[in-house]
Amino acid sequence: MSRRESFIRYRLIIQKLKRSYYTFSELSRYLQQESEIQGYNLNISLRTFQRDVNEILSIYNIEIKYSKTKQAYYIEEYGREDFNERIFEAFDTFNALNITNRLADYIQLEKRKSIGTEHLYGILHGIKNSVSIKFAYQKYWEGENSERIVQPYALKEFRNRWYVLGKDLKDDIFKTFALDRLTHLEITKLPFKKDIAIDIASYFKNSFGVVVPNIKEQAAPQEVILRFNAFQGKYIKSLPLHHTQNPIIDNEDELVVKLDVFLTHDLFMEILSYGSNVQVLKPESLAKQVKEELIKSLKKIKNEY
Repeated sequence: MSRRESFIRYRLIIQKLKRSYYTFSELSRYLQQESEIQGYNLNISLRTFQRDVNEILSIYNIEIKYSKTKQAYYIEEYGREDFNERIFEAFDTFNALNITNRLADYIQLEKRKSIGTEHLYGILHGIKNSVSIKFAYQKYWEGENSERIVQPYALKEFRNRWYVLGKDLKDDIFKTFALDRLTHLEITKLPFKKDIAIDIASYFKNSFGVVVPNIKEQAAPQEVILRFNAFQGKYIKSLPLHHTQNPIIDNEDELVVKLDVFLTHDLFMEILSYGSNVQVLKPESLAKQVKEELIKSLKKIKNEY
């Protein structure tokens, strides 16, 4: 049995047990049906299933429990569901791309691709083992690369790009570095002790994108209220701008949502991308900034025509 078949089986078992209680016999019949549908050998013995239970706990931190009263297996709610869903999504995509040798006839892939992902493993090693990493970094507004030694704390994905967050030893400031502008990565032998006061989850909680206030002087997030027309609102509801998004008004004419976020450049550019389909109701400073940018764009267009 291949490793790919094992991961497919893990996914199916997790998805099934998240919904309800199932006996081993029911799970076995389900996997037998999926074997016929997917063309893989997903059949298991009780011994294999018990081994799968341990593997699922080890890989995904999801515990499969057995209820003596119902004589069936189940999964309680777990805290890493969003994270695991992204892993499953990536594996589903990988698996789908391997089902045929003539992909071009059926799948149109995005021409742009994320680069720098070859550094993920090395950076993760530095994060896990608390050792500094060294690399050359190219800023868009600077002509030459600069050498950096960074104490890495976390990785973050945003819009098909990956970023590493860490303390730059050059000035002892927490910064975000894009992996696609990072070269010559080295794992140093310089250990560091992580600052326990730094909570990465909280750090990005109210961040839209990767730009946040200085981690030591973090400002409070602000209430941002946006009004979308009904058509654009359908897209905003299906793919929320931010996890703090809450609807205030939702009817056939408009969608008004509230976000609790930092006022960053990423957020500003996102709002501009919706053009006349969005109106900033709050805060006034953000509404003014958007208005001024649109006026500048309009003046530029008038001068060119």
